[in-house]
Amino acid sequence: MAVDRLSEAERWLRQSLRDLDAARGSLAGGYYEWACFQAQQAAEKAVKALLHGLGVGAWGHSIVELLDMLRDRYNIEGLMPLARELDRHYIPARYPNSFESGYPAMYYDNEVAERAIKAAEAIITWVRERLRELGLAT
Repeated sequence: MAVDRLSEAERWLRQSLRDLDAARGSLAGGYYEWACFQAQQAAEKAVKALLHGLGVGAWGHSIVELLDMLRDRYNIEGLMPLARELDRHYIPARYPNSFESGYPAMYYDNEVAERAIKAAEAIITWVRERLRELGLAT
């Protein structure tokens, strides 16, 4: 059965917002590495929501690459530094072997997590504006 593109966009956006709330909770609890990963996930899912809303397939985990798929439709240049910031957390925030020694929690702090959450919030706000233009109440 075919899924309505706006319904699919809404599903992805709802999960994006939950991931953002989880990032805020992780930040408050001092789990900075998780806050960064969850912020990355929130922004990734928001961009996928917009792609679904446009009827475009949305595969992969790089926010930079997902946004690049929107380049012909929207001016995404201002979002790219935010996307690069968030993409840096996709693997290292979770895996000890991303670092020569130690484990992810040793390399993340409040400042890094706050920056990641702000980047995710900016991308999500932009996506929600585009989804409203498509007729999805966000």
